[in-house]
Amino acid sequence: MTHTPEHFTPGFRRDDNNDMIPVGLVRAMFALALVPLALVAMATFTGREPAAIPDNGAAVQEWQLRLVAGDAQAVTVQAADGTHIDRLDHGGFVTVVQNGLQTARRRHGIDPALPLRIVAFENGRLSAIDDHTNYRVELDVFGADNKAAFERLLTTLNN
Repeated sequence: MTHTPEHFTPGFRRDDNNDMIPVGLVRAMFALALVPLALVAMATFTGREPAAIPDNGAAVQEWQLRLVAGDAQAVTVQAADGTHIDRLDHGGFVTVVQNGLQTARRRHGIDPALPLRIVAFENGRLSAIDDHTNYRVELDVFGADNKAAFERLLTTLNN
């Protein structure tokens, strides 16, 4: 038979009055969350320019595309003049870029049918840039397959 105490009061301290979680550790956990929040707030309120945007360099070539939403995964790609380029039933990364663009334009109250600029730079980078909302995606940082998806569309557009 086990003996249970008559009166049990749960608490954060053991019977020897030592903290189960050291107070210093709890303070460090809160500091770990609050310090980055304070830094981001300071940068936002002081109007500091973003620092993690790569140097543009010289643009080698530029295209204008329309990404038109379809079903959950589908996207239709058109030239700026509305000429049909491709319909992707499972657009993958192209759909991800289109969804982000659509969200940014909805937030700013801008027509989602406006074209998006795709810019190739001399250093090999490929970027999707929306001049209306400052939405920008560096297409090459998401892997070679994702960059190749846009390159295939651009090849079709050039032909």
